[in-house]
Amino acid sequence: MTEIETKRPGAGPDSAATDPGDAFEPAEHAEAASTRERILDVALDLFTEKGFDRTSLREIAERLGFTKAALYYHFASKDDILMALHMRIHQVGRDKLEELVHGKVSLASWQSLITAVLDQMLSQRKLFLMHERNQAALERLHRQDHDAEHVDMQERFRQILGDTTISLQDRVKMAASFGAVFSVLFMAGDAFEDTPDQSLGDILRDTIGQMLAE
Repeated sequence: MTEIETKRPGAGPDSAATDPGDAFEPAEHAEAASTRERILDVALDLFTEKGFDRTSLREIAERLGFTKAALYYHFASKDDILMALHMRIHQVGRDKLEELVHGKVSLASWQSLITAVLDQMLSQRKLFLMHERNQAALERLHRQDHDAEHVDMQERFRQILGDTTISLQDRVKMAASFGAVFSVLFMAGDAFEDTPDQSLGDILRDTIGQMLAE
């Protein structure tokens, strides 16, 4: 097997991968980003199938068809790969949430948000299943940027759900509907693994509609 990228000097298990910066042309940046996403997709499959602790960097590299050393061009460690996968979750529904923070919130706009988030989550079900199956490994990862991301998202939810211009009853409905989606897809993914996306989505949309009914 051959490396698909040339390893940077100093890259390896004890050397965090850094942005190549101006040394890369735009096309090279795009190629590096594409390779990084391929690594994450393969790691997602293996972490979901075998678990994080039972998957090696060598297995990830072999499934991709290049050497283990090439992985260090993009990720300094297996922990970094897991964290990058976890951070994908934070992007689900983020744009819609930003719209609500800066706009008028109502049960209708909240339902639009939850429906959009649900659609995105259904398209990323394996990501949430991986998270559920590797909670112990994820809990071992404590990164400043990750903690800051959590605080940022929590602050946005507090800002919306703490808006006293919205009735308490409506705010409780909003919080409960969001919890329903996350409990089904984020916390109980294994229980519904064999349920088709369409069927699960239809049931959840109906449930959300009932919870947010005027």
